[in-house]
Parts: sequence; structure tokens; C-alpha cells
Amino acid sequence: MTTPTAAPVPARSFQVDQLHVDVFSSIGELSTAMAVRVREILSQAIAQNGSAAAILATGNSQIRFLKELTGMGGVDWSKVTLFHMDEYLGISGNHPASFRRYMREKVETLVKPGAFHFLDGEALEPLDECDRYTRLLKAQPIDLCCLGVGENGHLAFNDPPVARFDDPHWVKLVKLDDDCKMQQVKEGHFSSLDTVPPYALTLTIPALRSAKALLCLAPETRKAKPITAALEGPVSTACPASILRQSPHATLLLDLDSSARLSR
Repeated sequence: MTTPTAAPVPARSFQVDQLHVDVFSSIGELSTAMAVRVREILSQAIAQNGSAAAILATGNSQIRFLKELTGMGGVDWSKVTLFHMDEYLGISGNHPASFRRYMREKVETLVKPGAFHFLDGEALEPLDECDRYTRLLKAQPIDLCCLGVGENGHLAFNDPPVARFDDPHWVKLVKLDDDCKMQQVKEGHFSSLDTVPPYALTLTIPALRSAKALLCLAPETRKAKPITAALEGPVSTACPASILRQSPHATLLLDLDSSARLSR
């Protein structure tokens, strides 16, 4: 019997409004801590209810955490239903930048969950696809949402121009702003701004916040500016991640680099 991985202890912790924040000494400790907490939440949900459901984020910042999670064991994945939170409109599921491909390669093929529901970026009727995915999300309670924070402060593809804290939709079609598209270029997913699809399907902020627990992982120096805006600026769609401060069921996990610009 293997010894369960222990959660690293944060270097410091503090509260901002209703949001709990943990800062870890390295991205390695941050990723392990996130994976251990996810394992605990999913395992507890399975023990209590016989199943669990979770929403996962994509992006370069999530890769190390997902590798830790899928490799550590301790979750009966056959009893877990998974969702992801966004997908580009008009690209195939085999495109190198497709979030469906990302999730298949980094999660689904490794742990074989009971179900993994994917947003279809090739849907001929995107608004109908939004409705279909909304029905799937609402078919069971969502136990956990694992979030990242974009360089423009977005959550999923809720960029500042389209983010709504009171959005009536759970899944919607949005136009990506240039800051968001440039992040995809800098991360190596597209060769230039012009090659990034202009539109995407995304879960809205109310859909993300509907989960019983929110764990937001935001490492690296490039996230220091949006993290500072989220924690020290106004709660506003100018920085969509700031809504986490009004989410008592949320925890934000940072490393020393992403927390470096905070005043505290």
C-alpha cells in the first residue's frame, strides 16, 4: 500500500474579503498542494454520495498540477464526471491548441473517468451546443471547479469585455479580446495573433461559481499583475478574477512569483 502524498504547508496564508489565499514557496509545492486538495474533495464526495463531478481548467499553468493529480492515485475515477470550461470555436478536437485534445491527453487517457463531457468547438450550431452543455452541467451537483487566472484577469474565457458576474447563461459564445489572444500566442499555442480563433465557447462566471468548492491555481511572474488587480483592486469585471473575493467557498493558491507584487 502506497503512502498518500502529504500536502505541502503554505509559506504564508491570508484572507481577502471572503477569499482564502495560500502562498507556496515554489511551483512544485503549489502543484502538489493543489493535487492533494483536489484528491481530498473528490474522494470525500464519492464517499458521501457515491460519485463526484468536477470542472477542470486548461492552460500552461495547469500542466504540472494535472500531472501530479493523475499520477498520485487515491481517487476512484470511474465514479467521477468531468467537464472543461472552454473551447475555441471552429477548430477540430485534434488541433494542437484544442482544449479537448489537452484534456484527452493530460487527463482522460490517464485516469479514465466515468465520463468526460467535452465542448464541441466544431458544432454547426454553437448556441445549441451551449444549451447542450448547460444541461449536462445542471444534471448533477458540481463538487469542484479548478480554475486558473488569465493574464488579463479572465476566468475561463470570460475576458473583461464580456464577463458578467450576474450572467443569465451558464455557457455562452464570446469574442476573445486581443490580450487574451496574445497570451495564447506567447504560450506557444498559435504562431501569431491572426491565427488565434476570434470566438470561443466558455462557461460563465455564475456556472464556475456554482461548484461547491473552488480551487484557483495561479503561479508564475506573468500572473503577478492580474493577481494584484484581483486582490487589491475593486471587485469588477475589469479584472474578472476579483469576484473570487466574494466566494467564501474559494481558495486561491499562489507561488512566490505570482504573489510578488502584493502589498501585504
